[in-house]
Amino acid sequence: MTSFLPPTSAPGPTWHVMSAGEVVASLAAHDTRGLSHVEVTQRLQAAGPNLLPEATRRSLTRMILDQFSDLMVVVLLVAAILAGVVGEPQDSFAIVAIILLNAGLGVAQDFRAEQAVASLRALAAPAARVVRDGASRLIPAAELVPGDLVMLEAGDIIPADLRLVGAHNLRVDEAALTGESAAVEKTTAPLPVEASALGDRRNMAWKGTIATYGRGAGVVVATGLRTELGRIATLLGVAEPTFTPLQQRLKRFAAQLAGIVLMICGVVFGIGLLRGEPPVLMFLTAVSLAVAAMPEALPAVVTVALALGARRMARHRALVRRLHAVETLGSVTVICSDKTGTLTSNRMTVTQLRRPPGWEVIGLTDPHDPLARALALNTDAVRGDDGQVTGEATEAALLHHVTASLPETAAHAERYPRVDELPFSSERGRMTTRHVHDATGHFLVMKGSPERVLSRCSHAWNPDGPVVLEREAAEAAAAAMAREGLRVMAFAHRDDPHGEGALTEHHEAGFVLLGMVGLLDAPRPEAQAAVAECHAAGIRVVMITGDHPGTADAVARMVGIQATNGHAVATGNDLARWDAALEREVDQVAVYARVAPEHKLRIVQALQQRGECVAMTGDGVNDAPALRRADIGVAMGRGGTDVARDAADLVLLDDHFATIVAAVREGRRIYDNIRRFVRYVLTGNSAEIWILFLAPFVGLPLPLLPIHILWVNLVTDGLPGLALATEPAERAVMSRPPRPPGESVFAHGVWQHALWVGLLMAGVTLAVQGWAYHTGHAHWQTMTFTVLALSQLGHVLAVRSERESLVQQGILSNRPLALVVAGTIVLQLLTLYLPAGNRLFKTEPLTPLELAVALGASGIVLVAVELEKWLVRHGHLTYRGPLRRVHP
Repeated sequence: MTSFLPPTSAPGPTWHVMSAGEVVASLAAHDTRGLSHVEVTQRLQAAGPNLLPEATRRSLTRMILDQFSDLMVVVLLVAAILAGVVGEPQDSFAIVAIILLNAGLGVAQDFRAEQAVASLRALAAPAARVVRDGASRLIPAAELVPGDLVMLEAGDIIPADLRLVGAHNLRVDEAALTGESAAVEKTTAPLPVEASALGDRRNMAWKGTIATYGRGAGVVVATGLRTELGRIATLLGVAEPTFTPLQQRLKRFAAQLAGIVLMICGVVFGIGLLRGEPPVLMFLTAVSLAVAAMPEALPAVVTVALALGARRMARHRALVRRLHAVETLGSVTVICSDKTGTLTSNRMTVTQLRRPPGWEVIGLTDPHDPLARALALNTDAVRGDDGQVTGEATEAALLHHVTASLPETAAHAERYPRVDELPFSSERGRMTTRHVHDATGHFLVMKGSPERVLSRCSHAWNPDGPVVLEREAAEAAAAAMAREGLRVMAFAHRDDPHGEGALTEHHEAGFVLLGMVGLLDAPRPEAQAAVAECHAAGIRVVMITGDHPGTADAVARMVGIQATNGHAVATGNDLARWDAALEREVDQVAVYARVAPEHKLRIVQALQQRGECVAMTGDGVNDAPALRRADIGVAMGRGGTDVARDAADLVLLDDHFATIVAAVREGRRIYDNIRRFVRYVLTGNSAEIWILFLAPFVGLPLPLLPIHILWVNLVTDGLPGLALATEPAERAVMSRPPRPPGESVFAHGVWQHALWVGLLMAGVTLAVQGWAYHTGHAHWQTMTFTVLALSQLGHVLAVRSERESLVQQGILSNRPLALVVAGTIVLQLLTLYLPAGNRLFKTEPLTPLELAVALGASGIVLVAVELEKWLVRHGHLTYRGPLRRVHP
């Protein structure tokens, strides 16, 4: 039997249009006794389990192999093999050790992230209460089949798509699916075909949403991928992840450097042969120089920098699922943020009260005020013994506000007990309750939408007694509150002296209007400051939500999101109308409302087509496709859904938008540290090349032996480079615009610095060699070796910042680097003054004068780079490069 299965790709039957009986008949189900065991077995075989496919988890073997797929690592492996072939196993071992370190760090981080995300799956609905064979039972949600009869209570997570066949004051929070922050009241009546939007199908309950009030029953109409949640999950198949900006830069860098290395080998080898040097010596020298020219520590430095950044983020309650995610945030130019639960607390709050006759904004000060009494009594929320208010979001917000403002009103429920009620429904748009006033009298309290309550009022409250209601003034007050994005509810009351008969709509007449209350899903306390810091950092924040345009606009203004065109808010209808023009419009619009998941994906793609580096934050299922397609997806771990977390690169375990700002700061610091290493290592490597290339042209013998080159490369490139990864962020890191996603790591002076400082380092080294060689110092080659090594250590201290002086920073502000520099100096001296060092490195002990000359000459580079930074700080030197505007 397969007729009950809707197709997986095409839209299924229009369940919301059919009556409950027609749905039950169509699915060959039963609305009271449920399915039989035999029917369940058959349907489970046909439909499969009620599960969404998990993202494919990489095996440990796959994680390991992925670490060796990068071009840079491949080139390094080739260099290691060549170094071993030519008889220099020391360098070969060093390269292999660094590659293995890189791979180990990457595997450890990947494995830890996968394990942590797997633990978050415990947040999914594990079970469902169904009726089978006439008995109620609790089963794993994965075992649900189409036709099952599911019982719902407040607090239940909807386990599958249901057509409701019973609903008693049932309200469902669909924020995770539709973005609507207010719970939706459910019905069982068939709806017109026009109710095509998910939020309008009030006789349906969708998988992954939450029942917040009342109880109900529904027949399963779709499971697994056939659910609306599953349909959105399949969109992830077309939203392929992209390479991060850093990955793209390093791939280009590796390809360019590999070509340069080959040319270096050929030029140095050819010049040596023309000078009559021994071919074997020149071959070893050329290969050693080629290996030295490759910054083999770069993959390790990048990985260590990112791993340290991920660890810092963990302290801020953020889980990095993909190691490059933190750096990518440092390049972000636009953050597309969901509203509900991300910028807002996903909790309704009373923000405004107005009352007649002047409709001014008021506060509650008197517990006997009729409006305060109405708020405390006409509610389905409950305050527990612990003082916590529970119930549907709007109801809980009303009760919390009045009892927090006037604690005395907590006793009103006992003082004025409820004896009857007409429940709220979307058709009626209001709720009326009857309360005992004293032994002889009763009174009625009404709340609901302004238009529905006003239609039942003849008078308005006045301190001196009721006055005739000025309907236009009341409607104007409601409209003004709605323009502020508030959900407006009106309250009214009237005496009911006898309280006779069951409460009916005939009693809902002649009420006195007490006032209006405005509610809002308020912004998180830290959201405004976080948005402001993003703007200061040149990052544009865009809100994308399925909520009402007025609400979206109000929240956007509260947190400081500014529109840059004449339209404050664009809607899903605007996106459909723009179509091909969307790429032009996205650069202007700051707030989108009433959008579908497909719209979010289009917005992200359009921004990327304009060259933006896009981050997408969200917590709902409807955010998942855009989270996957964005340059970096940031999901909420506490209030988010499994689908969103699986699609994201970064999961915020505390759901705080401000954590994103910390991630941006960390990403920029990491990128700066990688640039520092590139500046440092390219300068040192270029100096070695210039030394060997220029020496014959100035009449000097071969300055360095292959072992000298390998030693300098090992101790002055790798360890100081790794220590640079721990450099703290500069003071102005969040007051500059983002770097363009496609910007080269050589931009803004990196290659110019490497060129002139490399030439300076080579010139100083050759000058010392020339002085020692022509004045008869037998240790001239050892002096040359020492000057080159110590010059690079002075250089690494100077390049810790592109602007701040070493004195401003302080040598000990990066303790790992200070220790590495001190340790490397000691190692260099051991190569000079230990007999074993003399034999291995072919050096000789320097005299005090020779050592003093080497130390003094080495300090020239440090002083020169500090002078360069002084010129930059004072505007006398500017390295041209592509710049971006700072968004307002």
